Amino acid sequence: MTTAVISKKDTLCRRIVDWGIVGLIVFSPLPAASVYEWSIFIIQITVLAMMIAYLLLNTKPPVNKLLLSSLKWPKYLFIGFFIFILLQIIPLPKLLVKVLSPNSYSFREMFSIGLSDSKFISLSVVPAHTLQQGLEIFTYFLLGFLIIKTVVSQLQIRRIFYALIGMGIFQAFYGLFELYNKNPRILFYKKAYNLDSVCGTFVNRNHLSGYLEMIIPLAIGLIIARIDLFSFAGMKIKEKILQLAEKGLAVNLLLSFSILGMSLAVIFSKSRSGVFVLVFTFILMFEFTVFYFGKQKQQKEWVTKFLKIMFITIIIISLYIGIGATLERFALNKVLKVDRVPVWNFTLKIISDFPLVGSGLGTYASVFLAYDNRGRLSIYSHAHNDYLEYLSDLGIIGLLLLLGAVLFIIIKAFSVWRTRGHPEVKGLALGGIVAVINILIHSITDFNLQIPANMLLFTVILSLTIVMVFYKKRSEKV
Repeated sequence: MTTAVISKKDTLCRRIVDWGIVGLIVFSPLPAASVYEWSIFIIQITVLAMMIAYLLLNTKPPVNKLLLSSLKWPKYLFIGFFIFILLQIIPLPKLLVKVLSPNSYSFREMFSIGLSDSKFISLSVVPAHTLQQGLEIFTYFLLGFLIIKTVVSQLQIRRIFYALIGMGIFQAFYGLFELYNKNPRILFYKKAYNLDSVCGTFVNRNHLSGYLEMIIPLAIGLIIARIDLFSFAGMKIKEKILQLAEKGLAVNLLLSFSILGMSLAVIFSKSRSGVFVLVFTFILMFEFTVFYFGKQKQQKEWVTKFLKIMFITIIIISLYIGIGATLERFALNKVLKVDRVPVWNFTLKIISDFPLVGSGLGTYASVFLAYDNRGRLSIYSHAHNDYLEYLSDLGIIGLLLLLGAVLFIIIKAFSVWRTRGHPEVKGLALGGIVAVINILIHSITDFNLQIPANMLLFTVILSLTIVMVFYKKRSEKV
């Protein structure tokens, strides 16, 4: 009797975690990419409930030991990062703050009332903002932890993939629909900005572009995984067609149309970085296929042909519909008018004043006001470059801890992936690796990773990719 009760409890807890992941994937982009505090709170509460359910499990899912051992250093780096955030928040002796970050001391002395009476101050110039942002990043960390610890089966991996691609399809076609709507909306809100661009449920077209840039490679990878391209060698055309049909030709065609739709949405979002990264996606997947998909020609031909056909089709459809307005944004006079360069210059000044420990996570908008001497009324909440913004907020120490953990996972995933021969792992993990690389490139010119929906998506894909490259890998040395 006791065993049955425990079994039911474990089943319920597993379902809470599994469907919680899917629920967050579906929910996070819908309320304007979850940029509101209430939507972030829902994400945090959901992850907390999932974490409690995981802790209540009597029997934890069996996780690959090779996977866990490969994440030893990222684990230490993430722990170090959160300790660092705690040090930014807690009050420290004034003298210590003055030594570690003289400009934090000066900034607080200049703008904080009653600071002279206090013997302790924080490294963060706005500790409340650092706490809030730190909790948000900790939420994403817990979500990644749950994916690594609980996603252990093919069914779970495919469910997450279909949820991700499904949301990508919705965002693309909903965005295209609203583009031609006389009264465009962002679901429940009236659309006020970028009226001539595809935005989906995102306020900023660049953020929709960043979102889709992460999902398009997943769809391509899923097609590669669904069709066992490595079993066609020596087959006649009829046999190949039958083999394709057996692998679910209708679903593969639907996935192909979804790639077309999402790619067109990126193009008509008129995001310059988005269009660049879209082209880069096909180049990168083509190169990875050529160099890492085995030595037999037949193993590469089907993938490379598919990528070429898909890329050419996207170009033809785009030209037919008309992409003049998108191409105009690449004109020199349009590029020179971009306000990013002055903002980057101001950000570099902030970095030079807070080099070691930063001004505090989440404090960029507050500090930027003190450096922008152009006399404008507009306020920049973000640096339009995730690396510069994190360097400004975290300093060299914090950025090295955070970025080091992420890069370690990506490099480990790639190094293991290129040695794998499992066709499904080869396809799905390829999509994940390219998706992560895409958003890291786009982050040079934008702040996609400051948007909750995109940061959550990045977390899911990064965690899922490292899980996939070790899928059913038991005895090989890594």
